[in-house]
Amino acid sequence: MKNIKAIIFDAYGTLFDVNSAAEKCKDKIGDKWEGFSNYWRTTQLEYTWLRSLMKRHKDFWQITEDSLDKSMKVFSIDPSMRNELLNLYKVLSPFKEVPEVLRTLAEKKFKLAILSNGTPSLLNELVKSNNLNNIFDDLFSVEQVGVYKPDSKVYDIPIKKYQIQKDEVVFLSANTWDVSGGGNYGYKAIWVNRNNNIFDNLDYEPNFEIKDLYGLLSKI
Repeated sequence: MKNIKAIIFDAYGTLFDVNSAAEKCKDKIGDKWEGFSNYWRTTQLEYTWLRSLMKRHKDFWQITEDSLDKSMKVFSIDPSMRNELLNLYKVLSPFKEVPEVLRTLAEKKFKLAILSNGTPSLLNELVKSNNLNNIFDDLFSVEQVGVYKPDSKVYDIPIKKYQIQKDEVVFLSANTWDVSGGGNYGYKAIWVNRNNNIFDNLDYEPNFEIKDLYGLLSKI
């Protein structure tokens, strides 16, 4: 973990809780809110991968809408909730330790950035709504290259901007496929394993596994 010049974070599921939109509506949705939320997220990711393979790109907000529409039908969610869920997705809540850890890292003078499937406007609104807009040097979006993670063109974006080596980047994600993508690309990748999951078999083992971002502070 020496010679680190940039610390780069995935956004969705790593810094921000993708289940928080549906959770805020659980009184209306009922006990199925968590299953619905997980299905929405899984469908959203599947659409990013499939569109990348088909070379039929839509931006992340359009994919979020498309995957929500399918998920609401599967779980028989009242269609009148669509706009409420979408508006809540724009202002997802951060995990509880995130603001403190990010401010600590900012004081250490690392370059801090987000590298995300999200559109620039989504990422800007997300960090602004959570009072994190003065933390990051850059909010990198896949829209710069028109393809989704884990395509190597995405992981290239910070390298080209900062003119640094791949192994001078620490990359953190809660998504195992994203950790493998960044790690196979050449980043020093850390898995944020918040839910005690099992890592995927994708020809990569993370440099470190941590339960939350507090674990990062002990590594650097």
